[in-house]
This record gives sequence, structure tokens and C-alpha cells, in this order.
Amino acid sequence: MTLIATDFPPFTSADLPEQGFFTAIAQASLQAAGYPSTVTFQPWARVMAQMRKGQFDAVLAVWYQKQREQFLAFSEPLWTNRIGFYGRAEQLIDVRQLAALKPYTIGVVRDYANPPQFDAAQLNTDAAVDDLGNLRKLQAGHVDLVLIDRAVAEFLLRTRLREGADQLVWLDPPLASMPLYIGFARNRPGYQRRLEAFNRGLAIIRANGEYDRIIKRLSR
Repeated sequence: MTLIATDFPPFTSADLPEQGFFTAIAQASLQAAGYPSTVTFQPWARVMAQMRKGQFDAVLAVWYQKQREQFLAFSEPLWTNRIGFYGRAEQLIDVRQLAALKPYTIGVVRDYANPPQFDAAQLNTDAAVDDLGNLRKLQAGHVDLVLIDRAVAEFLLRTRLREGADQLVWLDPPLASMPLYIGFARNRPGYQRRLEAFNRGLAIIRANGEYDRIIKRLSR
């Protein structure tokens, strides 16, 4: 089965052991269902464009969005992301009320599915290619806040932005919890069969302990 993903560490990344723990869970689930798989990594906007065209069987680590149902069939959730804001330690912004954030520029990733309440607030956003680019813009003062999964931000600050990482801080409370799925291309023949097989495989590795072993091995 052909899979596509973007650089979203520690969940998915070509640079991580087993390409990240989400990738490992997905491939173990497919293997348990009798489907060997390969993964291609591309920038997220290109990933979505490829999936709309049905050029891959499934996309890894995707959030639900109603309009995506037109071209994606969603699996059972594999994980839950905690989404919120990172800011600069020198400028602690109160993020409890979205309406109060209108004066600020918020870094987002192009074509990511943001929490519905964030989109509804119609805030001033600046789109980057990926989360790493957003954090760099935050460090440089080009945006005031970044909307990001906390685990992704912590991983990137620990491994790729160590210099000056103490300048950036997580701002409580989290905005939303968003389940993380695999999305199967609806315009690929047999997608429903592959989706059902994946869900069976995921249930198998949850039951036999492989899911937990992968998490323990890779989610550091």
C-alpha cells in the first residue's frame, strides 16, 4: 500500500527511527491486516494535493475536516493531539479568549486543519510550509504566536531549534484536542476494503500489546 506523510515529528518524519511512532503504528496495523506498505514524505500542501488526485492510497497523520470527507475516508483514530499556542517568553500573551488575539499575527501551517473555533475567530494568520518554519518565525519575531501541537513543538525545540529554545514557551490553556487519523483516498479503487482492513489491524495490535510497545519504544 502506498502511503504519504509530511514531516511532523515525533509522529511522522523520514529522519526518525522507523519514520516516527505514528508511522510505525500505521505500518504495523497494515502488516497485521496483510498489507505491506511504503511511505513517501512531502510538504503538507503537496500531500493534500496528491491525495485529492488519488495518487496515494492513504495519508498518515491527518486531522478531520468536513470538507476533507469529499476525498478522504477516515480510519479509527490512532492518537490525539493537544493543540494550542507557543509564544515568546518576553511577551506572554493571554490566550484564554480567542477574540482578544485579534491584534496579533499567528503562525499556522498551510493546508492544516485548525480547530473549528480558531477558524471561526477569523484571526490574523501567517502561513508557513511546516511547524519548524513557524517556530523559526516566532523566534525571529515575525509572528507573535504559533498554533501548534505541543508534542511537536517540544520535539522540534529539543532537537532542531536548541539554540534559543528557552525563548519560546507553551501558553496554557490548550485550545483543543484533535484526534489523528489515517485518511484513505476515496477515488482509489478498493479504498473501503483497505480502510476496513486497517481498522482490523489497528484493533489487533492494540489487543496484542504491539501498539503500546511501539509507543514505549519511539515516543520519546
